[in-house]
Amino acid sequence: MAQHGHGQHQRPIQQDWANREYIEVITGSIKKISDFLNSFDTSCRSRLATLNEKLTQLERKVEYIEARCTEDEIIDNNDSIEET
Repeated sequence: MAQHGHGQHQRPIQQDWANREYIEVITGSIKKISDFLNSFDTSCRSRLATLNEKLTQLERKVEYIEARCTEDEIIDNNDSIEET
């Protein structure tokens, strides 16, 4: 009878260990996902910052070209007015 009682206590202990191992696996998986998401966030922010810088440079170039074109149109218009 003593062995029978020992077996009854062993089963909940084994279940407890199994639960703890399962929780440990789940916790590790959540940590890996969290690490990945943090890394992905950092990478995306860096790439977006780089794209933002390039876009700003392009916008400045477009504004410069537009200003030059407008200036050239004004000069051309003035020249044609003077010729008439």
